Amino acid sequence: MREDVESLDISDVTANWVNAQILERQIGERIKALADLSDTPLFFGRLDYLHAPGADRAEGAEGEKFYIGRRHVHDGDGDPMVIDWRAPVSQPFYRASKKDPLDVGLRRRFGYTRGDITAYEDEHLSDPTEAAATSKLLQQEIERPRVGPMRDIVATIQPEQDEIVRSGLGGTVCVQGGPGTGKTAVGLHRVAYLLYAHRERLARTGTLVIGPNKSFLHYIEQVLPALGELTVRQGTVDDLVAHVEVRGADDAAAALVKGDARMAQVLRRAVYAQVRMPAEPVVVVRGSRRWRVAAYELEEMVRELLGRDIRYGAAREALPQRIAHAVLVQMERSGEAPDDRVQDAVARNSAVKAAVKEVWPVVDPAKLVLRLLTDAEFLAEHADGVLSEQEQKTILAAKPARSVKAARWSAADAVLIDEARDLVERTHSLGHVVLDEAQDLSPMQYRAVGRRCTTGSATVLGDLAQGTTPWATRSWEEALGHLGKADAVVEELTAGFRVPTDVIVYASRLLPHIAPGLTPVASVRENPGFFDLREVADTADVVEACEELLRNEGSTGLIAADARIPALAEALAAAGVRWLSPGEETTAETRLTLVPASLAKGLEYDYVVLDEPQAVVDGEPDERTGLRRLYVALTRAVSGLLVTHTAPLPRQLT
Repeated sequence: MREDVESLDISDVTANWVNAQILERQIGERIKALADLSDTPLFFGRLDYLHAPGADRAEGAEGEKFYIGRRHVHDGDGDPMVIDWRAPVSQPFYRASKKDPLDVGLRRRFGYTRGDITAYEDEHLSDPTEAAATSKLLQQEIERPRVGPMRDIVATIQPEQDEIVRSGLGGTVCVQGGPGTGKTAVGLHRVAYLLYAHRERLARTGTLVIGPNKSFLHYIEQVLPALGELTVRQGTVDDLVAHVEVRGADDAAAALVKGDARMAQVLRRAVYAQVRMPAEPVVVVRGSRRWRVAAYELEEMVRELLGRDIRYGAAREALPQRIAHAVLVQMERSGEAPDDRVQDAVARNSAVKAAVKEVWPVVDPAKLVLRLLTDAEFLAEHADGVLSEQEQKTILAAKPARSVKAARWSAADAVLIDEARDLVERTHSLGHVVLDEAQDLSPMQYRAVGRRCTTGSATVLGDLAQGTTPWATRSWEEALGHLGKADAVVEELTAGFRVPTDVIVYASRLLPHIAPGLTPVASVRENPGFFDLREVADTADVVEACEELLRNEGSTGLIAADARIPALAEALAAAGVRWLSPGEETTAETRLTLVPASLAKGLEYDYVVLDEPQAVVDGEPDERTGLRRLYVALTRAVSGLLVTHTAPLPRQLT
């Protein structure tokens, strides 16, 4: 199929060089999408239907056999050899069961090693004499060692996951899922499904995946290309609102106030307060005639535009046309017959432009936010009754900046500027947005993401128990309201596929203290995994624990409180142990990653050494946030967890 595309001759089919450039780019993307993956098979399953799908199921009607894979594959005549996992005919591979076989006689799973078939396993779903059994190939695939970036799960999607993946484009879905329940994979596969089912629409409107940080995005970046989807943008919330250079940082108290949804009301007041009611009439001179629009008429126009609740910038652009229309009405009454060109000319008249500038001045969002954060009187005027005096003092800059460029903007400030920009000019909306690790967003960040999908839908992924910011989400209903998707469906995933039983049971001791209302994750893995608690004397013992786990196949992560990372890096270097930073791809030679606890979220390793749990808790501004950070760190392991500690363990774990 790739060679067919590479051999295409477009020299005689393009009308001009522009068409040729576009077609060449499309061909290049198609060739990339058809790239071979050396360790990934073209198909992973087979369905034998009792009857041909869609055909009359009369007795004696012949069934049909389909191979299921990551991509559609056809032969030289164009006949399908492998059916895309997203096609409707593939759905029973994930949904069919002994209780409801969905007209499937046989479901076959193939086992692979480095791309070669090494095993297969059959389920005769319509045979009442065969008992239901757990798929060993499925278990092996779930427990396969993790080396390199995150991989797709098309061969192991479970029925409850498939239901979310195939949910329609029109609705927003929020997935609450504990560690190892596959929520990130579900979100990415939902994007792949939507691109398959609504390709033309999403090609026009665009799709975006938002992750918590660059390391996480690097970890997941190969999943969609492996499924043939190359057009999905990826970024962080900070990327979305990068209107100014972020060089500063807020303390927790200031960030909490700046991230509060009430700031949207303060900003709205500040923006529209720039509008001043006219005190003078507008006099337009055309030739020998003078046309006068009275101040009270101008005020009616301004109040009518304010009452329409349209963007500040759109209203400003509409005002000169309203004034020009009033002049044209006077012209017509005097016997003239002006047309649209005259109205446009009047709207551009210097007197009209001067009046608009005076009444509805241009607003620079960054300058407005800078004034709010540096001018106590200006802030007090627009935050009156919204923020308390103490909250106003909390967000006021101690040292006012001279200009927008000189200001040391924080990440929260950039979100405020984005809100102000949207008040002035509507933000472009995409067709679909995936928001991962959503529990850590502030209300104002939710609003920033929501602006990117006002006319589209979203997939929101997160775990309330893993919220590690002072403004972490308290409930999905509240968060979805800030996102502008209050009618979203909330789904909960509780079956754990990644974290071993012994590890998740130990980590779940923290749940009553960090998220008492959540259902603990129940591991469905048959292998209980390796788990050990080890009291050590110093960092040399921690390095020895890493070397011990590195004797196993797969990747190893050493997770520690951020403050302990330099000492551990020094100890690893002294022992001659090579290590990587989060986001760097593991290799056969270097399989150890040194992970600050603040960056561990969303990552996974076959084996984890968790250093000094109490230090992880103490590294956060409050105990609850610290325990949530610890919960994240405890649940990154796929095959085994070794906890090393010198200080006593947190009482919540004992």
